[in-house]
Amino acid sequence: MPLQILGLNHNTAPVEIREQVVFSGDDIARALVRMAALPGVDEAVLLSTCNRTEFYVIADDEGRSQLRTWLLDDRNLDASFGETLFTLDDAAAIRHIFRVACGLDSMILGEPQILGQLKDAFRIAQEAGTLGHQLGRLMQHTFAVAKKIRTDTEIGASPVSVASAAVSLANQFFAGFKKHTALLVGAGTTVELLAKHLSSRGIGRLFVANRNVERARELAGHYGGFALPLTEIEGTLPEADILICSTASPDPVIRVHHMEAAIKARKRKPIFAVDIAVPRDIEPGVGDLEDVFLYTIDDLNKVIQQGQGSREAAAIEADKLLDEEIHRYQNIERSKQVVPVIAALREQSQTIRDAVNAMALKRLARGESPHDAIEYATAALMKKMLHAPSVSLRRAGEEANEDLIEAARRLFDLNTDDEA
Repeated sequence: MPLQILGLNHNTAPVEIREQVVFSGDDIARALVRMAALPGVDEAVLLSTCNRTEFYVIADDEGRSQLRTWLLDDRNLDASFGETLFTLDDAAAIRHIFRVACGLDSMILGEPQILGQLKDAFRIAQEAGTLGHQLGRLMQHTFAVAKKIRTDTEIGASPVSVASAAVSLANQFFAGFKKHTALLVGAGTTVELLAKHLSSRGIGRLFVANRNVERARELAGHYGGFALPLTEIEGTLPEADILICSTASPDPVIRVHHMEAAIKARKRKPIFAVDIAVPRDIEPGVGDLEDVFLYTIDDLNKVIQQGQGSREAAAIEADKLLDEEIHRYQNIERSKQVVPVIAALREQSQTIRDAVNAMALKRLARGESPHDAIEYATAALMKKMLHAPSVSLRRAGEEANEDLIEAARRLFDLNTDDEA
C-alpha cells in the first residue's frame, strides 16, 4: 500500500480551524488505534502540534476516505470541514514529511522543535502498535535526512522562535519592559523561553501561572519571578501589562469576563496579549474589547518572517538536497520489493542443487566414474533450472507477450540478434 497524508497546517488553515482537530495526551494513542482499525489502513502516525495536525498512513484510497470520514465524526465536524484538509501521496508525501522534519514547512523556517515533536509521534505510534515496517523505515530515514540537512546547510542558523517573536512584538508595543509587568500562563518549553527572553530584556515584574504550581514556582524562581496557580489568575490579571498564554488546555483559560474585570481595575491602561496556544487559551471575544490588543500565533507570522530572510537561501539549498534524498529513499524501497523474490529464487535453486547432488552421489556409490557423475549433475541441474523459464517463454511466444520475452533477454543478459 502507498504512503498517504491527510491533514491541515498553518499554511492551509487558520488557528480557528486548526484548534478543532488538535490531539494531545492519551487522545493521540486512542486516535491511532481507531485509525489503524479502519478498512484499508495498515499503519498510522499522528503528528499534532499548534501549527499542524497531520495523519501519516500506509493506506489505499478507501483507507484515506475512511480516515477523512472518521476524523469528521470523531470531532463532530460538518462535511464542509473536509474541504480544509489536504491530501498527499507517494513522492509528494515523502517530500512533505522530509520538509516537516527539517523545519522547511514550519512557520519559523528551520526551527528545530518540530523534529522532536515528530520523534515523539514516532514513539507514540510504536507504543500504540500502529507503526509497521514501511512507516518505521520512512521515519528512521526522515530523521537521518533532517540531521543531514541541518549539518550541510545553514537552515538552523540565526534561530527565531515563537517566544522571541512574541517578546519582540511586545517590545515594539511598549518600547521597553523595565516599568512593566508580564503574566505568563503555562510552564512548558515555550513559556520557559518567554521567561528567558523577558528576563534578558529587563522585565519589571514576572508572574508565571500554571495548573501545577510547583512547576510554575521552579520556572519563575529561575528568572526572579513569582508563581501562582491558575485559580488565582483573575486576581493577577489587573497587574499584567503583558499577557502571554501557552497551555495545553482544551478550553480557554482567560474568558471575556475575566478581561473585562481586569480592564476596569486597570482604569483602561492597555493590555498587550499573545495567545500562542492551539486550542486557544484566550477566548476570541477578548480581542473585541477596547484597550486589549490580542494577537494569535498566526499574527506572529509577519514578525517571524522579518527575522528569517537569512535562512531563505539555505532553504533553497536544502530543497535541492531533499530531491536527492527522496530519489535515494525511493530506490531503497523499490529494491526491498524484490528481496522476497530473490530469496525465493535462491531457496528454489538450493533445493534443486541439493536434489541433483544427492542423485550424483548415488551414481558415484554405484561405481560410476566421476566424469560420468559430473556430466549427469550439470545436465540435470541445467534442465531443472531452465524448465520453468522455458515453459513460460514458450507460452509468451504463443501469446505474443513481447514484454515478458524482452524481460527474459534483459534478466539473463541474452544476445538473440539474428546477426550475432
